[in-house]
Amino acid sequence: MSHSTENLPVADPFVEEGGLPVVGHWIDGTYHTSRSGRTAPVYDPAIGKQTKEVALADEAEVEAAIASAARAFPGWAATSMTKRQAVVFRFRELLNERKHELAEIITSEHGKVVSDAAGEVQRGLEVVELATGFPHLLKGAYSENVSTGIDVYSTKQPLGVVGIISPFNFPAMVPMWFFPIAIAAGNSVVLKPSEKDPSAAVWMAELWKEAGLPDGVFTVLQGDKLAVDGLLTHPEVKAISFVGSTPIAKYIYETAAKHGKRVQALGGAKNHMLVLPDADLDLVADQAINSGYGSAGERCMAISVVLAVEPVADELIEKITERIARLRVGDGRREPDMGPLVTAQHRDKVVSYIDIAAEDGATVVVDGRGIEVDGAADGFWLGPTLLDCVPTTSRAYTEEIFGPVLSIVRVESFQQGVDLINSGEFGNGTAIFTNDGGAARRFQNEIEVGMIGINVPIPVPVAYYSFGGWKNSLFGDSKAYGIQGFDFFTREKAVTSRWLDPAKHGGINLGFPKND
Repeated sequence: MSHSTENLPVADPFVEEGGLPVVGHWIDGTYHTSRSGRTAPVYDPAIGKQTKEVALADEAEVEAAIASAARAFPGWAATSMTKRQAVVFRFRELLNERKHELAEIITSEHGKVVSDAAGEVQRGLEVVELATGFPHLLKGAYSENVSTGIDVYSTKQPLGVVGIISPFNFPAMVPMWFFPIAIAAGNSVVLKPSEKDPSAAVWMAELWKEAGLPDGVFTVLQGDKLAVDGLLTHPEVKAISFVGSTPIAKYIYETAAKHGKRVQALGGAKNHMLVLPDADLDLVADQAINSGYGSAGERCMAISVVLAVEPVADELIEKITERIARLRVGDGRREPDMGPLVTAQHRDKVVSYIDIAAEDGATVVVDGRGIEVDGAADGFWLGPTLLDCVPTTSRAYTEEIFGPVLSIVRVESFQQGVDLINSGEFGNGTAIFTNDGGAARRFQNEIEVGMIGINVPIPVPVAYYSFGGWKNSLFGDSKAYGIQGFDFFTREKAVTSRWLDPAKHGGINLGFPKND
């Protein structure tokens, strides 16, 4: 099987085939169409129509992509920190200048509001900015004369080819959680984006080339499970970074680890907001709307359950309902408050949870089905939905819905709320709203969740901290970005060194080495 790109067709992006543009691969610094004969549809969710196709790689294309990255690695790893830093800085400047282009691409394939997409790009840009300071973060340690005439020091070196498998909900930000750090540290990257919104990855690849990144250091491999499994099992791939659902994250972790790879696999979530009776309910209502319905609820840090400590539930529901009535749903290019869901299939799956909740005894306070929208009738629409008295045994409570459905669960005490959160299988993000500092401090210490907000509904850490949950929300030992990101994409080498004084010699000693 050929590992070369010589047999792959080269073409301009989005070549017309059969009347629809086809999004291909980016290999060896060049756009390639695919000869696999397999494609998947790409939709514009706001109009409900297929607008593109995306190539699905075959085994030869997987091999060619990984081989290209492997060839590029030694030269990039040997490139001086000064030159690598200049490329990362240039990428940062280009992205900052043209981020609105990327936001519009995201909206056309994902459906989120353009301003929301721009916010996604901006948060990814924060990690790029962190990566520009990588020389400081890759410094080793040095201890002199640990034993007579012996020094010990450490260095951090890149791993090699690393694979990134990213989800549909953040086609720019999630890859940027990983690849700026991986590239800055001297690795080469193969990115496998979601088939639902593949174009952002190619756009970023072109930007890296413009920034001066050598060909092969950043590769985009379009595909499905065949491409994923190729990355998970290929001996040239040394590490895998993944964000997606918990079942897939577990599969990624187990398969990649079995093949000797370093893995960070971020899974699903069921994030709760605990509201104490002393909280500012206007603030709570605003933030419940923002965190529950932003990006149509298609984000792993969305608040999907509000635990209302009685007697606040009725008043809080009234305030949330009032705010929902003012929300405008429509085509993300028209800057409404909320856009469509990514596909018809996903919209229908989210709708099914509304039915499940109602069947299990929940009250549908606001029903987002069949709403009027500022957009095409065939778009993948579901408006903000509010459920009350959701039983904690219902699948609508226990499973990740990943859509604009907010559930109210009434609890009698702080402790009952904490116990409910801690009893769940996920541990991604959570929030507490209160004016009681003691309660907030107790919450942050007792809650079994990786990212906590205190009067902050979506506690996504800034770039110089790290992102990741606990329990079934994270598989592997390393979180994304921050210091843990640099540790993940490098391996430490410890060197014990002795330079003999020519005037002295140690002589022969067959005993166990001593630190004298």
